[in-house]
Amino acid sequence: MHINASAIEKVVLFGDSLMAGYGLPKEHHLSIVLEKELKQSGLNIKVINGSVSGSTSSGGLNRADWSLSEPDIDLIILGLGANDMLRGIQPEETEKNLEQIINIAKNKKIRIILAGMMAPNTHGETYKNEFDAIYPKLSKKYNLPLIPFLLEGVALNPSLNQQDGIHPNKNGTLKISDTIKKSIINIIK
Repeated sequence: MHINASAIEKVVLFGDSLMAGYGLPKEHHLSIVLEKELKQSGLNIKVINGSVSGSTSSGGLNRADWSLSEPDIDLIILGLGANDMLRGIQPEETEKNLEQIINIAKNKKIRIILAGMMAPNTHGETYKNEFDAIYPKLSKKYNLPLIPFLLEGVALNPSLNQQDGIHPNKNGTLKISDTIKKSIINIIK
C-alpha cells in the first residue's frame, strides 16, 4: 500500500463546502493551507481545490469523470456526503454514488483517501447509523485509507467554526488540514 513520496505530486480535494473554503478568504482555503503544510513537512505536493460548495454525492458523481480527467492527478481526498445528509437523501443512494466515484478514480489510476462524515440525530437513529456506516464500509470494500471523520475535533466547536456553526473557520481549516496531512503522510511513508 505504501509508495514513495515522489509518487504523489498532485492531490485533488474532491468534496463540498467543507473542503472548498466556503466563507473564507482564499489564503485560508483548505487547498492553500494544506499545500503549505505539506511543503513545511518537506513534501512538494500540489493541492487542487476540486470541491464545489453545496455539492451532493450525485453532483460529485456528475463531475467526477470530467474533474478527474486532468492529467497527473495522483490522489484524491474524497469528502462528499454532508449535503446528502442535510437533505436526508437515503444513505444507500449516497453510498452508490460514492462507490461510482471511487471506481472512476480507480479506472484513472488515481489513489483515494476517503474522508468520512457523521450524521447528527436530526433524521433519527436509523438514518444516522446507516449514514455513518457508509465510509468504513467503502473503505473496507476497496481497501482505501479512511479518515473516520473529516471534522474530527472541529464539528460542534464554536471556536473552530463560522457563525453558521457548520463551516470551519480558519482555525478549523488548520485542524482539518492537519488531519488530511497526517493521512497523506501515512500512505507515503
